[in-house]
This record gives sequence, structure tokens and C-alpha cells, in this order.
Amino acid sequence: MDKWRCIACGYIYDPARGDEDGGIEPGTSFEDLPDDWQCPVCGVGKDMFEKV
Repeated sequence: MDKWRCIACGYIYDPARGDEDGGIEPGTSFEDLPDDWQCPVCGVGKDMFEKV
């Protein structure tokens, strides 16, 4: 699975790790994140992420 970087703050979403604080289980691909998911560091939406 691909990792995704927040353009605003540089946070990396790693599907292997998920987003524990956001209730996202490990193994959840970026495409399968809820549409209203936000960067856990700066709060921007999925549209502010790029594949790395």
C-alpha cells in the first residue's frame, strides 16, 4: 500500500500503521479512509495529501 504525505505539514499516512487516534485500523488504505478524515497533525482534509 502507498504512503501519503500531507502537503500542509508533512505528516505521512502509512496504511500499515493506520491512525490510532482517529480510529483508523492498521491496514486501511488511504482510498478507504472516510471522506471526512483529517490530518491528525494539522486538520486538513484528504484533498491536501499526495502519494509518496
